[in-house]
Amino acid sequence: LILCLSVLITACSSTSSKGGRYAMDKDALPDDGRILDPNNIPDAVPIFEPRTSAGNKTPYTVLGETYQVMPESKGYQESGKVSWYGKKFQGYATSNGEKYDMYKMSAAHKTLPIPSYVRVTNLANGRSGIVRVNDRGPFHSERIMDLSYAAAVKLDIVRTGTAMVKLEAIE
Repeated sequence: LILCLSVLITACSSTSSKGGRYAMDKDALPDDGRILDPNNIPDAVPIFEPRTSAGNKTPYTVLGETYQVMPESKGYQESGKVSWYGKKFQGYATSNGEKYDMYKMSAAHKTLPIPSYVRVTNLANGRSGIVRVNDRGPFHSERIMDLSYAAAVKLDIVRTGTAMVKLEAIE
């Protein structure tokens, strides 16, 4: 019995400290040697896509906060702080079930319908790009969107980690 318990405890402790979605404590830049040229990163191309059932549950609650998914993105505009996410989430499922690819122009938003297309403009330098919203977040009250690593490179946000932007939905 003692031997079985010690094997079980060892197995549980080793799997909880390694692997899985949150194996990395903090997010990071990619380390695969790829260098992105911000002037050659293609925007997401807005196309009509039906709203998915995955990722559009409303209301939903995260960290004790309840959110209502918007019925449509038409007319949506907002200014505020964005951040970006990279290697920590690479290859893991987004809210709509797609695999996160930090090299695509995608984003996470708390309430826009999935999928949605949004023009993001960095207010500090005027750089802009179009992202496809396919994930939920960021769940920090002071941030309005999380951008993929590619979007952050295109808008020159990687070094600072966050930036003030204007968001405009594209139909």
